[in-house]
Amino acid sequence: MKVGVLISGEGTNLQALLDAPDVDVACVVASRPQAPGIARAERAGVPVLATADEAETTAFLEAHGVELVVLAGYMRILSADFVGRWSGRVLNVHPSLLPAFPGTHAVRDAVEHGVRVTGVTVHLVDADHVTADTGPIVLQEALPVSYDQSPAEVAEGLHAIEHRLLPEAVRLVTAGRIEMHGRRVRITR
Repeated sequence: MKVGVLISGEGTNLQALLDAPDVDVACVVASRPQAPGIARAERAGVPVLATADEAETTAFLEAHGVELVVLAGYMRILSADFVGRWSGRVLNVHPSLLPAFPGTHAVRDAVEHGVRVTGVTVHLVDADHVTADTGPIVLQEALPVSYDQSPAEVAEGLHAIEHRLLPEAVRLVTAGRIEMHGRRVRITR
């Protein structure tokens, strides 16, 4: 299954997907032309488009035969129409144990709240709730947080989890190993 990856920044989760031998990254869309992650895609010989326009993004993904869209640090809200076009085939990685701490500042919010455990969630994006990190959860992994850790230190630990969990979720989807039961996801053998 060909994967299209949408990024906005450094592209470290993109790199984890590029490094996974069993993930076929067909193309990359960057929402910002200055996104450092573009260089990662170019070094890997993967076609890149820098645009924030959904129509251009859709045309580019379709031209490259994309069957699964992965949001890897993509910092734009997608329309319900876009998500509906790829229904059940849009994965997002988020730096918290959803439903706790959705949104852009999840790590900071978790640390300021004084949590003792946070983590990473990989979830499907659903067209009904595209703005709130509310889609069906595919995988989660927890990370203990100590009192003295800064948001940057917690984020570093979360990145290591993201880099493992996101490729694993992509593998599960591309292998046809997830089943939807309402909002619940079952992983099959």
